[in-house]
Amino acid sequence: MNEISRRDVIGGAALAGGLTVAAAAGVAVPAAAATTTAAPAAPAMNQSPRPVEPLPSFRYSLGDKPKQKEYPGGWAKEANVHNFPASENFAGVLMYLEPGGLRELHWHANAAEWAYVLEGTCRITIIDPQGKSQTVDFTAGDVWYFPRGYGHSIQGLGPSGTTFVLVFNNGGFSEFGTFSITDWVGHTPPEVLAKNFKVPASTFANFPKEEVYIALGPVPPALPAFAPPGTLDSAPLTHRYPLLAEKPTLYPGGTLRLVSEREFPISFNMTGALITLEPGAMREMHWHPNADEWQLYLGGTAQMTVFGAGGRAETQRFGRYDVGYAPRGYGHYIENVGDDEMTVLLVLNSGDYQEISISEWLASNKPELLATNFEVPVSTFADFPKTEVFIDK
Repeated sequence: MNEISRRDVIGGAALAGGLTVAAAAGVAVPAAAATTTAAPAAPAMNQSPRPVEPLPSFRYSLGDKPKQKEYPGGWAKEANVHNFPASENFAGVLMYLEPGGLRELHWHANAAEWAYVLEGTCRITIIDPQGKSQTVDFTAGDVWYFPRGYGHSIQGLGPSGTTFVLVFNNGGFSEFGTFSITDWVGHTPPEVLAKNFKVPASTFANFPKEEVYIALGPVPPALPAFAPPGTLDSAPLTHRYPLLAEKPTLYPGGTLRLVSEREFPISFNMTGALITLEPGAMREMHWHPNADEWQLYLGGTAQMTVFGAGGRAETQRFGRYDVGYAPRGYGHYIENVGDDEMTVLLVLNSGDYQEISISEWLASNKPELLATNFEVPVSTFADFPKTEVFIDK
């Protein structure tokens, strides 16, 4: 394996064969009790100790929570700031669609949608404000991005169902409060619909009166390999990025696949990453100066520690379909504490990927300065890394 710096990683990603879908498989594990430490600095003389607020929990499990919406065509469950208070700037939804299951035509007024397909295949349709539409099939390992307000739908394809995760850049967002076409049409007078669509009012007699959310119908036929002449109406920017097909960056302790605005231009305000850690490996201590980090653990057993200043740190254990969160600027690191490879999906709310690693930071300073800072001999730093580590064992 070759070690590549963060700047090389951000420089771009080539598409090639890579990790199999099996890397996203794992066994759910119970969460370990959170460990919070609080050690404020000693107060000045004649002053009262400064109160230190404990850190919130940075873990929420989607794996062991009941389905919040369940239909013959599929189900969904979500994590947002209302049930996961630490996640102030992100909401996530785990969704499953049966073959032919349709997450109906809808749009989101207050958030963009970034998604990663975990299993199976599905078809999306989308329309942009210029009236251009696109229909695209997605498979496991693919990413899509829909800007805020774009109308779209998602349909499960055969032969098996499809599972995917939706991530929204608004912690107060709820998938169950989106703008659905059946909800709007069902609550509009028939005479208004008749005037709008230029058809008789009786046309809408049997339309649903309430939101459908997930419908179930036949599996749609395959898309044509080539569009017939004169029929192509594609959006100017593609909404699909094959993240799992990307050639990974290799490190001594694992791999990284990164999709920022640079690789996926339409995703101008969200970045995604897929990281694997070998047993005993660690994603090194770092922070993101410009973004919060939302995590979905896909396999293996992980432990993440978040540092929140003032002597405060929160350490928790994560298994499959557990959600983690690291606020912008908070130091954090992830360890593989299991016997199997660990996989985690990361989403950041900026298209410009930025991070500062503690190893690279120390390497940029003179040993004499570090010795003064830590009050230890200069020789202490002789064997410290001379560059960023990123992932190591």
